[in-house]
Amino acid sequence: MNYFAHGTAVIDDNCQIGDGTKIWHFTHVMSGCTIGNTCNLGQNVVISPDVVLGNNVKIQNNVSVYTGVICEDDVFLGPSMVFTNVINPRSHVNRRGQYAKTLVKKGASIGANATIVCGVEIGEYALIGAGAVVTKNIKPYALVVGNPARQTGWVSIYGHKLKFDANQEAECPESHQRYRLDKETDTVMLIDK
Repeated sequence: MNYFAHGTAVIDDNCQIGDGTKIWHFTHVMSGCTIGNTCNLGQNVVISPDVVLGNNVKIQNNVSVYTGVICEDDVFLGPSMVFTNVINPRSHVNRRGQYAKTLVKKGASIGANATIVCGVEIGEYALIGAGAVVTKNIKPYALVVGNPARQTGWVSIYGHKLKFDANQEAECPESHQRYRLDKETDTVMLIDK
């Protein structure tokens, strides 16, 4: 075993858990899931069957990652954020096997108490504000807040709000990487690595 699991954690059979991953108090990792290297699963986290987590995924306390969710590398899930996996749940109707796929792309961050309605894709390095309710796809580098979540700007890979000049270019104040906004497609791209 090349990962750490606290004594109160429950790890079911047939899980793949990467090297250097840490699994903390009262966390349940269910059968059939795949967890990458150097992930951190906080207290009271549930990873449901068939969930896929990439490398370096950080999950804060009290998060349930349900079947149908895929998180790519470097994703951050804030405290008590929520995923759903069925659009129209009913206690008296069995909808197992009808779970919608939710994809959280590389480097995206989801703030505390945010809700992600199933079936959406969250783009690379997007930043979902605390308490936001995401009901549709989110573009790469987008900053979204509110209920329902609305885009209010763009962020850098380092999570800083980008301020575009007359040439539609912006610089991250921390990394000094440069970005370009394409007004026609309403997308941002990194131009200087």
